[in-house]
Amino acid sequence: MTEVLRLDAVSKVYGKGQGAVAALREVSVTIPGGSFTAVMGPSGSGKSTFLHCAAGLDTPSSGSVRLGGTELSGMDETRLTELRRQRIGFVFQAFNLVSSLTVLENITLPMRLAGARVDRAWLEEIVGRVGLEGRTGRRPAQLSGGQQQRVAIARALVTRPQVVFGDEPTGALDTMTARDVLRLLREVVDGLGQTVVMVTHDPVAASYADTVLFLADGRIVDAMTAPSSEEVAERMTRLGAYAA
Repeated sequence: MTEVLRLDAVSKVYGKGQGAVAALREVSVTIPGGSFTAVMGPSGSGKSTFLHCAAGLDTPSSGSVRLGGTELSGMDETRLTELRRQRIGFVFQAFNLVSSLTVLENITLPMRLAGARVDRAWLEEIVGRVGLEGRTGRRPAQLSGGQQQRVAIARALVTRPQVVFGDEPTGALDTMTARDVLRLLREVVDGLGQTVVMVTHDPVAASYADTVLFLADGRIVDAMTAPSSEEVAERMTRLGAYAA
């Protein structure tokens, strides 16, 4: 597999002097293309900071972040915004859809913001894969939570990004709907060769990934391949994330 995302000795410190807090401590990891990676850890372990630094939403205090060979660390905010718009997809817990736009308009919004032409064949494939045929003219309020998250996933995929980042993408969904969304994320990895990096607190969600990275105190302290939800829960218990 080719390398899509690489972090080398990435640290992130908030504040200065005695009030300084290290959210990440020299994190190094390589994410191969066409893979599904889950990131887990106790509250305060650095999961969100990891995602923000890896996705160019925040700048590391030190270290290197490379997306497809492009170094993010020295970019100004304008160039980072362009990179995120063109080469990164995002799926958030709260869907973040525009209520006044239709499903189709929400999906194609990144293309319109970038002034790019919409590839109609690709758009039709994405709409079909996420199961939104016949619903593209509806507004978000006319959809269930699971359908809204499918719109968000389609929006993340429409620009053909190098990486899709998920920030607790199933956190606001009921168990059955969450599993549908996780199966969909697994399908876009297996069927489209997409790369997905997902922060989650849910061992069941993590079990859909190829690899789980475990963070504690700002460091990657363990990794697991081909995980089961039971194995992930047991490892998280050892990290002190849950009561034993």
